[in-house]
Amino acid sequence: GRFYQHAPTETSQATLASVSPVFAVMKFDKKGNTTYFEKKKTELYQELGLQARDLRFQHVMSIATRNNRIIMRMEFLKAVITPEFLLILDYRNLSLEHWLLNELASQLAGEGQLVTYSLPFEFRAIEAILQYWISKLQGRLNTLQPQILETLEALVDPKLLSVDRSKLHILLQNGKSLSELETDVKVFKETILEILDEEEVIEELCLSKWTDPQVFEESTSGIDHAEEMELLLENYYRQAEDLLNEARELRVLIDDSESIIFINLDSHRNVMMRLNLQLTMGTFSVSLFGLIGVAFGMNLESSLEEDPRIFWLVTGIMFLGSGLIWRRLLSFLGRHLDPPLPPHVPPVLKKSQPAAGRVEIKTSLKGETFGLNRSTITNQ
Repeated sequence: GRFYQHAPTETSQATLASVSPVFAVMKFDKKGNTTYFEKKKTELYQELGLQARDLRFQHVMSIATRNNRIIMRMEFLKAVITPEFLLILDYRNLSLEHWLLNELASQLAGEGQLVTYSLPFEFRAIEAILQYWISKLQGRLNTLQPQILETLEALVDPKLLSVDRSKLHILLQNGKSLSELETDVKVFKETILEILDEEEVIEELCLSKWTDPQVFEESTSGIDHAEEMELLLENYYRQAEDLLNEARELRVLIDDSESIIFINLDSHRNVMMRLNLQLTMGTFSVSLFGLIGVAFGMNLESSLEEDPRIFWLVTGIMFLGSGLIWRRLLSFLGRHLDPPLPPHVPPVLKKSQPAAGRVEIKTSLKGETFGLNRSTITNQ
């Protein structure tokens, strides 16, 4: 009875262990040496002193500490930082492998352009990852910006009577990409800001401060490691803020350009409508006086058809009357469609005066016009 009672439990444990995910791990030590290996999730979090939920990486962005370990999630970039080494999990990505092999190893070994070489290893690892991510966001913006500017330059041309649909399609795609970039930068900013608002989290990020106090006492020049970490995070927060401002300016430029495009199209549409209205007026004028020719073309006898000069007289009256009516209609159209002239400003108001003077002028004008009707004010 005991044998059958424990057999299902052992089978289930073996099954769960066999289906545990396997991580492809790249390990970097303090000298930049790199090793590759594959390890199951259960074995990895046990060796690191973590729990299973700590290695549950979703496509989110966060920086957290667990058991003197820093866990960084930068969407597809998954890293675990200790005072002695850096682990990159699931690194099999073409763009990620290029950065890992060509840049990260040299940066951790002290051959890069980091500003934290005088600080413990975790500072270098954090700065290298943050620098990679902010440069990736900056590269996306540098790719979008010339494409958007070129497309807008082609669309805003006032000489164009119509809009190229292919350009609009490109602008729509670039607008979506820009929105995604803005979202990613905002998430990056919020992630760093959450840490900056919590002093305890900043303290926990300084791993060497707790594992090796002697390193902390000898490596700093009167500045606490927590302050160094805060300055490091503030630096990349400021870079993300500048990047977000550039993206917002580009978004405002797109919105303004869309307004200009619509104004140009409306202007050309108004020109075509006005031309159509003018031709309609001309047709009406010719048709109105064409009734005279229709009347004379009927098979009716009168004394006028016997005069050889009557043809030229009637034709002249028709063209002259049509021209006069068309001219009259065009002047009527111009008076009602042309924009009105700006109102006349008295020379007293044009002069630059102090604020008190302007208030006195406005008050006097209000006192003079108070109680008068609209026609009297207009005449004045």
